[in-house]
Amino acid sequence: RVETLNNVGVKSACCGTQLTVFLTQDGRVLTCGQDRLLAQPESRPRGQNKPQQVMALSQHFVEDIAMGAEHVLCLTSTGDVLGWGLNSDGQLGLGHTSVVREPQLITTLTGKGAKQIATGRTHSAAWTSPPVPKRLPGVSSTMRVGLPLHIPSQYGHLQGLNILAIQARLKLLYKFSDTLYLSWRLLPLSPQCEWMTPILRVFTSSQLRPLLAPRVYTLPLVRSIGRTMVQGRNYGPQVTVRRLAMRGRRCKPIFVQVARQVIKMKPAELRLPSRAWKVKLVGEGADDAGGVFDDTVTEMCQELIVGTVPLLVRTPNAVNDTGYSRDRYLLNPNLSSPQHISWFKFLGVLFGVAVRTKKPLAVPLAPLVWKLLVGEPVSVDDLEDSDSLYIQSLRGISDIHLSGVTQDNFHEVIPLECFEGTSCSGRVVPIVPGGRSLPLTFNNRMLYVEQAIRFRLHEMDLQVAAVREGMSWIIPVPLLCLVTSQHLEQLVCGLPHISIQLLKRVVRYRELDESHTLVQWLWDTLEGFSNAERVLFMRFVSGRSRLPANLADLSQRFQVMKVDRAMDGLPTAQTCFFQLRLPPYSSQEVMAERLRYAINNCRSIDMDNYMLARNTDLGQASDDEY
Repeated sequence: RVETLNNVGVKSACCGTQLTVFLTQDGRVLTCGQDRLLAQPESRPRGQNKPQQVMALSQHFVEDIAMGAEHVLCLTSTGDVLGWGLNSDGQLGLGHTSVVREPQLITTLTGKGAKQIATGRTHSAAWTSPPVPKRLPGVSSTMRVGLPLHIPSQYGHLQGLNILAIQARLKLLYKFSDTLYLSWRLLPLSPQCEWMTPILRVFTSSQLRPLLAPRVYTLPLVRSIGRTMVQGRNYGPQVTVRRLAMRGRRCKPIFVQVARQVIKMKPAELRLPSRAWKVKLVGEGADDAGGVFDDTVTEMCQELIVGTVPLLVRTPNAVNDTGYSRDRYLLNPNLSSPQHISWFKFLGVLFGVAVRTKKPLAVPLAPLVWKLLVGEPVSVDDLEDSDSLYIQSLRGISDIHLSGVTQDNFHEVIPLECFEGTSCSGRVVPIVPGGRSLPLTFNNRMLYVEQAIRFRLHEMDLQVAAVREGMSWIIPVPLLCLVTSQHLEQLVCGLPHISIQLLKRVVRYRELDESHTLVQWLWDTLEGFSNAERVLFMRFVSGRSRLPANLADLSQRFQVMKVDRAMDGLPTAQTCFFQLRLPPYSSQEVMAERLRYAINNCRSIDMDNYMLARNTDLGQASDDEY
């Protein structure tokens, strides 16, 4: 009990990282916490540990307060907004970035009639519209949908339909989403649940998921991840990685080195918001403050794509250069040994870490794999998306009678002798147990086609189960039955292309401003880069090769700073802080040339090497471990 607030009539309270703010029914504001954030005059006694009234606001009737990490906004009865606190990102809207110790009027909002305010960690917002009435527990949210007079041209399937009927259907879908959101905990989320009935299965079916409001499949997952997050720690257990060859022996892939160590850890130790483990690079001068972790994860993804670690195979469409998904990969169904299954499990751990830390992975899997991971039913259409030629050949077999082929000349046209088919990896394998001794004939060809499709749709089941098991270490996998395959792909892989416009939205300048010549040259250079070069640039400055689909998930802003070094030198970066350091340049062409050299040739982390002596201590490690 806060004795000072007895009988005061507290209306609301907000907490930041080092400050608590109270608003009373009669419009007064009280604060307690860090001295520099109390909004008290310099002459007032410091070190007070009880709520004190902010006298600078005594002439105002404050109707609402909003608290960011270290800044506060107040909304008065006249619609004015005042603020104070940390202002390094301009979150107070005062036109500067200096710390504000006492409440100041935000003049740009004066006369606008603000009726709502809100704050984030480093941003603020104000609205002139009144707040939406709060939803009571058990009561669905107020329906607020647009009422257009015509159907936009991009919605071709809806053209010609009655717009009132479409609006009624939208309201019905929102109502259903509200009902399902309030009751999802009562649904059997596991396909193996013993009381899963056809009626209950409908609520988590793949046909229904795309029709649900996003909060139905996002909020349960987000809140479950939040409740299982390890608090009070910056990183998990340490893993040791060797990237430099020793005594003429090549190192094992980083994926293999890390997988062997992580699989032995306790899952609960890995559920951190930023770094699931801390990386020690043997023989390199690097102290992992986040950048080394990001960089090694990116290298592991690259090992998977180029085949250094053979867990993935290119889609048959990629091999044949036809159809869709030519830039995608499938899980390798040929790897089924205990060691390989442990690798697939670690791949699932990486997926879970990507979702929990909001740091995406560059692992472009085919849509078929994402559907299997979320438990959506798959069909011949999904198979055709990754192997169109195989499906064409199977259709040719099933419809061969239309070309006049009969039982007598079937084997003259079809060279197959038994129930064998082609795996997604290109191997010829039996499609049913004992398939090599089961002859293929004109009469049983339909059964052959059915079994061939069934085999191909389920040939990765063992590997998918291992990946899901690894994901369950980090995130609540049963909730994936509410998630669409496209949404899971976004959570794990983020955006496939690096958008310069998005980078501009999250940039922060130091010793520079957006009008500086270096800044203009930098953006023009990046605009001229290919996407492959932009990926290399992202890895150079952040250790990552992808941006999250939601920019709000970026834990750090992109920093560009000017450094006092020789003219036309090479740029440097601090991946731990998403920071690019630019020396002065004589022209944009020189900057572009130096930047291209850096992103293509630099893998060294921490060129000061102050950690080198510590990281060369191998202890009792054997060569076999690396």
